[in-house]
Amino acid sequence: MTSSLLAQNLRGSEIIKIAGEINELKRQGQNIANLTIGDFDSDIYPIPAQLKAGIIDAYNKNQTNYPPADGMLSLRESVSAFLKERCGLDYKANQILISGGSRPLIYSIYLALVDPGDKVVFPAPSWNNNHYCDLLKARGVMVDTQPENNFMPTADELRPHLKGATLLALCSPLNPTGTMFLKQNLEEICDLVIAENKTRKAGEKPLYILYDQIYSQLTFGSYKHYDPVTLRPELKDMVVFVDGGSKCFAATGVRVGWGFGPADIINNMKAIVGHMGAWSPKAEQVAMASFLKDGASVTTYLDSLKERIQASLQTLYKGFVQLKAEGFKVDAIEPMGAIYLTVKIDYTGKTTPDGDLIKNSADVNFFLIKEAGCALVPFSAFGTDESLNWFRASVGASTLEDIEAMLPRIKAALEKLK
Repeated sequence: MTSSLLAQNLRGSEIIKIAGEINELKRQGQNIANLTIGDFDSDIYPIPAQLKAGIIDAYNKNQTNYPPADGMLSLRESVSAFLKERCGLDYKANQILISGGSRPLIYSIYLALVDPGDKVVFPAPSWNNNHYCDLLKARGVMVDTQPENNFMPTADELRPHLKGATLLALCSPLNPTGTMFLKQNLEEICDLVIAENKTRKAGEKPLYILYDQIYSQLTFGSYKHYDPVTLRPELKDMVVFVDGGSKCFAATGVRVGWGFGPADIINNMKAIVGHMGAWSPKAEQVAMASFLKDGASVTTYLDSLKERIQASLQTLYKGFVQLKAEGFKVDAIEPMGAIYLTVKIDYTGKTTPDGDLIKNSADVNFFLIKEAGCALVPFSAFGTDESLNWFRASVGASTLEDIEAMLPRIKAALEKLK
């Protein structure tokens, strides 16, 4: 039996492939610091105690049947208040959709707005936009970004590609880089979208923005999260947001995501998510609705989580800065948000102690797995060329002590390359 053309041509997740190889090495007894998956070790970073208790209570009260297709009204109202208080965004319950994490939201935005052959513009590196374009047979346009701009797209980089596009997919803080838009940079991009939409004729699709802000509550120091609607309110009918509790509450397995935007688009997404059966479990929705109302508990948890994540990221960042100062061919970009650090390990063309030539970023990564017990994700997993020796390091599944112990191993491994 021959599978569909879609199934034959769809690429699997490069990150999951790397993680599978790491798990096999761990099964063999090797100690690997896994900085690959954008997830949390729940023993290191448990979900809020109040949320956990609320989930258990909801199951004890038999909240186990189907939830409404767009999510529990109590949760959508809590999300509405949360967005108003934490982000300054005014969206009513009928403009909010609950789903099983953020992935169904992103996919449903694509399905609701993009037809086969439509142009979708997104930066490289970025997470999974290339795969969603493949699923829809859309014409994905990856726009290369630069380290001097923290790998965030600029208006000048996007400008040549927006003519005729249906969707501009943006994320801040960005997965995989842990960097984020500065106010002026995002304003300039918003102005581009406004100008482009003024050229569209009646009946022609506008240019929409998919804005993924799932990490918006995890920002560090003086860095502030910005969004298109706050900066340019006239874009409110053109922006669909992706958000949720997965990252800010270390609750990836709880599966409560929320999207919000124009009511007509949200209604279309509701039908799509409903047909997929991709709604969030009812008990978890009930618990999240209650937890979000407890502002003091939310703040206490976020402050603690951010402090611990920032400590790990800063330790890793300072470690690479020190290696660079010692003459190693590495670099790093200061962490701004999320759970990621962007690092450069530029050893293509070097030879390993076994005599193997390191030809690309994948080779660098597997050398570090073998010699340093450290696993990263090359930016090639996020759409860049394999020759670009930049990597994502995710700290959610490692303790601060794990990271401190790993840095000398990286130094020792790099010293072996000739």
